[in-house]
Amino acid sequence: MSTSAAPQAPARKGGAAALGWLISIGFNVVAPILIYNQLRDHGYSESTAILLSGLGPVVDTLIYLVWHRRIDEFAIVSLVFVALTLVVSLVGPTDPKMLLAKDSFVSGLLGVLYLVSLAAPKPIMFYFGRKFATDGTPEMVAWWNSMWQYPGFRRVQRNLTIVWGVAFVLEAVLRIVLVYTLAHGTVVTVNSILPYAVLGGLVYFTITYAKRASAKGRAAAAAAGTAAAEPAATA
Repeated sequence: MSTSAAPQAPARKGGAAALGWLISIGFNVVAPILIYNQLRDHGYSESTAILLSGLGPVVDTLIYLVWHRRIDEFAIVSLVFVALTLVVSLVGPTDPKMLLAKDSFVSGLLGVLYLVSLAAPKPIMFYFGRKFATDGTPEMVAWWNSMWQYPGFRRVQRNLTIVWGVAFVLEAVLRIVLVYTLAHGTVVTVNSILPYAVLGGLVYFTITYAKRASAKGRAAAAAAGTAAAEPAATA
Protein backbone atom coordinates (compact mmCIF):
# COMPACT_ATOMS: atom_id res chain seq x y z
CA MET A 1 0.00 0.00 0.00
CA SER A 2 1.41 3.34 -1.03
CA THR A 3 1.68 6.13 1.52
CA SER A 4 2.76 8.85 -0.91
CA ALA A 5 0.45 11.61 -2.04
CA ALA A 6 -2.11 10.62 -4.62
CA PRO A 7 -1.18 11.70 -8.15
CA GLN A 8 -3.11 14.43 -9.89
CA ALA A 9 -5.47 13.38 -12.65
CA PRO A 10 -4.17 13.73 -16.21
CA ALA A 11 -5.64 16.54 -18.23
CA ARG A 12 -9.08 15.60 -19.50
CA LYS A 13 -9.76 15.63 -23.22
CA GLY A 14 -12.83 17.83 -23.09
CA GLY A 15 -14.28 16.84 -26.46
CA ALA A 16 -13.99 13.10 -25.81
CA ALA A 17 -15.36 13.46 -22.28
CA ALA A 18 -18.36 15.52 -23.40
CA LEU A 19 -19.11 13.13 -26.24
CA GLY A 20 -18.86 10.13 -23.91
CA TRP A 21 -21.29 11.76 -21.45
CA LEU A 22 -23.76 12.57 -24.21
CA ILE A 23 -23.65 9.04 -25.59
CA SER A 24 -24.08 7.45 -22.15
CA ILE A 25 -26.94 9.71 -21.09
CA GLY A 26 -28.58 9.44 -24.49
CA PHE A 27 -28.61 5.66 -24.71
CA ASN A 28 -28.89 4.75 -21.00
CA VAL A 29 -31.38 7.37 -19.83
CA VAL A 30 -33.12 9.21 -22.67
CA ALA A 31 -33.46 6.38 -25.20
CA PRO A 32 -35.12 3.84 -22.85
CA ILE A 33 -37.69 6.44 -21.72
CA LEU A 34 -38.49 7.54 -25.27
CA ILE A 35 -38.70 3.99 -26.63
CA TYR A 36 -40.90 2.82 -23.77
CA ASN A 37 -43.29 5.79 -23.97
CA GLN A 38 -43.56 5.66 -27.75
CA LEU A 39 -44.30 1.94 -27.81
CA ARG A 40 -46.87 2.22 -25.02
CA ASP A 41 -48.54 5.15 -26.81
CA HIS A 42 -48.82 3.00 -29.94
CA GLY A 43 -50.53 0.13 -28.13
CA TYR A 44 -47.64 -2.26 -27.46
CA SER A 45 -47.73 -4.33 -24.29
CA GLU A 46 -45.76 -3.18 -21.27
CA SER A 47 -43.41 -6.20 -21.40
CA THR A 48 -42.65 -5.54 -25.09
CA ALA A 49 -42.05 -1.84 -24.42
CA ILE A 50 -39.71 -2.62 -21.53
CA LEU A 51 -37.83 -5.26 -23.50
CA LEU A 52 -37.26 -2.97 -26.49
CA SER A 53 -36.33 -0.03 -24.24
CA GLY A 54 -33.31 -2.11 -23.26
CA LEU A 55 -31.90 -1.59 -26.75
CA GLY A 56 -30.49 1.76 -25.60
CA PRO A 57 -28.03 0.31 -23.06
CA VAL A 58 -27.19 -2.48 -25.53
CA VAL A 59 -26.21 0.05 -28.19
CA ASP A 60 -24.23 2.07 -25.64
CA THR A 61 -22.35 -1.06 -24.61
CA LEU A 62 -21.46 -1.85 -28.22
CA ILE A 63 -20.32 1.74 -28.90
CA TYR A 64 -18.18 1.76 -25.76
CA LEU A 65 -16.66 -1.61 -26.63
CA VAL A 66 -15.74 -0.47 -30.15
CA TRP A 67 -14.46 2.91 -28.94
CA HIS A 68 -12.46 1.86 -25.88
CA ARG A 69 -11.90 -1.86 -26.51
CA ARG A 70 -13.26 -2.81 -23.07
CA ILE A 71 -16.61 -3.46 -21.40
CA ASP A 72 -18.34 -0.56 -19.66
CA GLU A 73 -19.63 -1.53 -16.20
CA PHE A 74 -22.20 1.27 -16.16
CA ALA A 75 -23.93 -0.06 -19.27
CA ILE A 76 -23.82 -3.59 -17.85
CA VAL A 77 -25.64 -2.48 -14.70
CA SER A 78 -28.15 -0.63 -16.88
CA LEU A 79 -28.79 -3.87 -18.75
CA VAL A 80 -29.22 -5.73 -15.47
CA PHE A 81 -31.71 -3.09 -14.34
CA VAL A 82 -33.71 -3.47 -17.58
CA ALA A 83 -33.61 -7.26 -17.23
CA LEU A 84 -34.88 -7.09 -13.65
CA THR A 85 -37.68 -4.76 -14.70
CA LEU A 86 -38.68 -7.12 -17.50
CA VAL A 87 -38.69 -10.15 -15.22
CA VAL A 88 -40.82 -8.37 -12.62
CA SER A 89 -43.24 -7.24 -15.34
CA LEU A 90 -43.56 -10.71 -16.86
CA VAL A 91 -44.01 -12.67 -13.63
CA GLY A 92 -45.77 -9.96 -11.63
CA PRO A 93 -49.40 -10.24 -10.54
CA THR A 94 -52.32 -8.37 -12.07
CA ASP A 95 -53.49 -6.72 -8.84
CA PRO A 96 -53.43 -2.91 -9.40
CA LYS A 97 -51.53 -2.17 -6.21
CA MET A 98 -48.92 -4.82 -6.93
CA LEU A 99 -48.52 -3.48 -10.45
CA LEU A 100 -47.89 -0.03 -9.03
CA ALA A 101 -45.41 -1.48 -6.55
CA LYS A 102 -43.44 -3.53 -9.09
CA ASP A 103 -41.05 -0.67 -9.92
CA SER A 104 -40.26 -0.46 -6.21
CA PHE A 105 -39.16 -4.08 -6.27
CA VAL A 106 -36.68 -3.27 -9.04
CA SER A 107 -35.32 -0.23 -7.14
CA GLY A 108 -34.96 -2.37 -4.03
CA LEU A 109 -33.12 -5.09 -5.94
CA LEU A 110 -30.80 -2.49 -7.42
CA GLY A 111 -30.07 -1.14 -3.94
CA VAL A 112 -29.32 -4.65 -2.71
CA LEU A 113 -26.98 -5.10 -5.68
CA TYR A 114 -25.06 -1.99 -4.61
CA LEU A 115 -24.73 -3.23 -1.03
CA VAL A 116 -23.74 -6.76 -2.08
CA SER A 117 -20.98 -5.29 -4.26
CA LEU A 118 -19.25 -4.14 -1.05
CA ALA A 119 -18.13 -7.76 -0.65
CA ALA A 120 -16.43 -7.66 -4.07
CA PRO A 121 -12.81 -6.52 -4.52
CA LYS A 122 -14.15 -3.15 -5.70
CA PRO A 123 -17.68 -1.79 -5.10
CA ILE A 124 -20.00 -0.61 -7.86
CA MET A 125 -19.33 3.09 -7.31
CA PHE A 126 -15.66 2.58 -8.21
CA TYR A 127 -16.74 1.58 -11.71
CA PHE A 128 -19.37 4.29 -11.96
CA GLY A 129 -16.76 6.82 -10.87
CA ARG A 130 -14.38 5.59 -13.54
CA LYS A 131 -17.17 6.00 -16.08
CA PHE A 132 -18.08 9.59 -15.21
CA ALA A 133 -14.92 10.99 -13.59
CA THR A 134 -12.69 10.13 -16.55
CA ASP A 135 -12.89 10.69 -20.28
CA GLY A 136 -12.30 7.01 -21.03
CA THR A 137 -8.77 7.47 -22.37
CA PRO A 138 -6.11 4.93 -21.28
CA GLU A 139 -4.28 7.62 -19.28
CA MET A 140 -7.34 8.66 -17.29
CA VAL A 141 -8.48 5.09 -16.74
CA ALA A 142 -4.99 4.09 -15.54
CA TRP A 143 -4.95 7.06 -13.16
CA TRP A 144 -8.38 6.15 -11.75
CA ASN A 145 -7.37 2.50 -11.30
CA SER A 146 -4.14 3.54 -9.54
CA MET A 147 -6.11 5.57 -6.99
CA TRP A 148 -7.44 2.36 -5.43
CA GLN A 149 -4.16 1.93 -3.53
CA TYR A 150 -4.99 4.93 -1.32
CA PRO A 151 -7.12 4.19 1.79
CA GLY A 152 -8.96 7.50 1.56
CA PHE A 153 -10.02 6.81 -2.02
CA ARG A 154 -11.20 3.30 -1.14
CA ARG A 155 -13.18 4.68 1.80
CA VAL A 156 -14.90 7.24 -0.42
CA GLN A 157 -15.92 4.63 -3.00
CA ARG A 158 -17.29 2.29 -0.34
CA ASN A 159 -19.14 5.07 1.47
CA LEU A 160 -20.74 6.22 -1.78
CA THR A 161 -21.79 2.66 -2.56
CA ILE A 162 -23.40 2.35 0.88
CA VAL A 163 -25.27 5.64 0.48
CA TRP A 164 -26.58 4.77 -2.99
CA GLY A 165 -27.56 1.25 -1.96
CA VAL A 166 -29.37 2.34 1.20
CA ALA A 167 -31.09 5.19 -0.66
CA PHE A 168 -32.48 2.85 -3.32
CA VAL A 169 -33.70 0.39 -0.69
CA LEU A 170 -35.37 3.16 1.34
CA GLU A 171 -36.93 4.59 -1.81
CA ALA A 172 -38.39 1.17 -2.61
CA VAL A 173 -39.81 0.79 0.91
CA LEU A 174 -41.30 4.30 0.81
CA ARG A 175 -42.95 3.72 -2.57
CA ILE A 176 -44.46 0.42 -1.42
CA VAL A 177 -45.87 2.13 1.68
CA LEU A 178 -47.36 4.91 -0.48
CA VAL A 179 -48.92 2.37 -2.86
CA TYR A 180 -50.96 0.94 0.00
CA THR A 181 -51.85 4.27 1.61
CA LEU A 182 -52.55 6.66 -1.30
CA ALA A 183 -54.96 6.68 -4.24
CA HIS A 184 -53.74 5.02 -7.45
CA GLY A 185 -53.62 8.29 -9.39
CA THR A 186 -51.49 9.90 -6.71
CA VAL A 187 -49.12 6.93 -6.67
CA VAL A 188 -48.67 7.13 -10.45
CA THR A 189 -47.60 10.76 -10.05
CA VAL A 190 -45.25 9.90 -7.17
CA ASN A 191 -43.70 7.06 -9.17
CA SER A 192 -43.00 9.51 -11.99
CA ILE A 193 -41.27 12.05 -9.74
CA LEU A 194 -39.72 10.32 -6.72
CA PRO A 195 -37.09 8.21 -8.57
CA TYR A 196 -35.71 11.28 -10.35
CA ALA A 197 -35.72 13.31 -7.13
CA VAL A 198 -33.79 10.56 -5.33
CA LEU A 199 -31.36 10.18 -8.22
CA GLY A 200 -30.79 13.94 -8.39
CA GLY A 201 -30.14 14.05 -4.66
CA LEU A 202 -27.69 11.17 -4.91
CA VAL A 203 -25.80 12.79 -7.77
CA TYR A 204 -25.56 16.07 -5.86
CA PHE A 205 -24.37 14.27 -2.72
CA THR A 206 -21.82 12.27 -4.70
CA ILE A 207 -20.30 15.34 -6.35
CA THR A 208 -20.22 17.31 -3.09
CA TYR A 209 -18.82 14.44 -1.03
CA ALA A 210 -16.16 13.59 -3.61
CA LYS A 211 -15.03 17.22 -3.84
CA ARG A 212 -14.76 17.53 -0.06
CA ALA A 213 -12.87 14.25 0.21
CA SER A 214 -10.49 15.35 -2.55
CA ALA A 215 -9.90 18.70 -0.84
CA LYS A 216 -9.18 16.99 2.48
CA GLY A 217 -6.76 14.64 0.74
CA ARG A 218 -4.87 17.53 -0.87
CA ALA A 219 -4.76 19.41 2.43
CA ALA A 220 -3.41 16.35 4.26
CA ALA A 221 -0.77 15.82 1.57
CA ALA A 222 0.27 19.48 1.76
CA ALA A 223 0.49 19.33 5.56
CA ALA A 224 2.60 16.17 5.36
CA GLY A 225 4.90 17.83 2.83
CA THR A 226 5.30 20.89 5.05
CA ALA A 227 6.05 18.75 8.09
CA ALA A 228 8.66 16.80 6.16
CA ALA A 229 10.28 19.99 4.87
CA GLU A 230 10.65 21.65 8.29
CA PRO A 231 13.27 19.24 9.68
CA ALA A 232 15.24 19.58 6.48
CA ALA A 233 15.15 23.36 6.71
CA THR A 234 16.42 23.38 10.31
CA ALA A 235 19.14 20.79 9.73
